[in-house]
Amino acid sequence: MLGWVGAGLVLPLAGACRAKPAVAAKVYPVHHTEAEWRRLLTPEQFYILRQEGTERPFTSPLNKEHRKGTFACAADRQPLFSSATKFDSGTGWPSFWRPLAGAVATTRDGSFGMVRTEVHCTRCGGHLGHVFDDGPQPTGKRYCMNGDAMVFLPA
Repeated sequence: MLGWVGAGLVLPLAGACRAKPAVAAKVYPVHHTEAEWRRLLTPEQFYILRQEGTERPFTSPLNKEHRKGTFACAADRQPLFSSATKFDSGTGWPSFWRPLAGAVATTRDGSFGMVRTEVHCTRCGGHLGHVFDDGPQPTGKRYCMNGDAMVFLPA
């Protein structure tokens, strides 16, 4: 009996900690089948952009990218962030205080037993990272992005 009660408490928590599918039923301007995305993206990009994964901190070469230019979605090359809004948050992921107009959308992310605000590309729906309210002025936002979800386009 206690085993069944324990399972009743543990299983919902385990479900809350599982990763959810990357893209809801919404159809985006750029869309592909799962097989097509797997062909178009590297395994790391697919894991992050399509399965809402997260890269290990301090592993992205984009952390050290300081040239003028634009950070774009690795899946569809939509411009996402200007290099002028990039800052070193010390978190290990490329961080920005403002996205380009219309480039990203946000959704509530309740995975892993916490509530966060997830950031997606508006053109393909790809998962980019999360946004937090502990960034610098003028916005106070920290768009904490996965480097593997983006490419850098020099000015």
